Amino acid sequence: MTILDTDRLIIRRFKAEDWRDLHEYLSRENVVKYEPYGVLTEKESREEALRRSSDSAFWAVCLKETGKMIGNLYFQEQEPKRFQTWVLGYVFHSDYQGNGYAGEACRRLLKYGYETLEIRRVIAMCNPENQRSWKLLERLNFRREGHSLQTGYFKYDKDGNPIWHDTFLYALLRTEWGE
Repeated sequence: MTILDTDRLIIRRFKAEDWRDLHEYLSRENVVKYEPYGVLTEKESREEALRRSSDSAFWAVCLKETGKMIGNLYFQEQEPKRFQTWVLGYVFHSDYQGNGYAGEACRRLLKYGYETLEIRRVIAMCNPENQRSWKLLERLNFRREGHSLQTGYFKYDKDGNPIWHDTFLYALLRTEWGE
């Protein structure tokens, strides 16, 4: 099992026992606002942690000092595999945002991807309203490749109408990678 670390973090595969820490942040509206799901109940958090424990795309991000999981990364190879393109995503507990943890974790996972897995290209998408997310991608040297309008919806307004969202597309090639 691959375990990655930084000065402050351990980045590892999910365990079913992570459900409490997962619930602590996925039960907050301000954390899931731009995600394709709403706040999770305790039961849903248990089920999600169990599901993620068998899904190699999900990585738990834990504080090295305490072992507490403060967020997660998503890193998944895209089809067709011969294109060597992966997608990166991240969600972090709001109490731990603004401390550089997401950038630190993403940099370490990207290093693993480019240097060990020999990935050619990594893409990431975010809602243009999620300024913290696209600013993080730009700090990681991702290049904005597109702005698509009304690409989909995950949530509804009070009248049951879909709330359409736009999407920024970012990418970073291995040849552009420079820790």
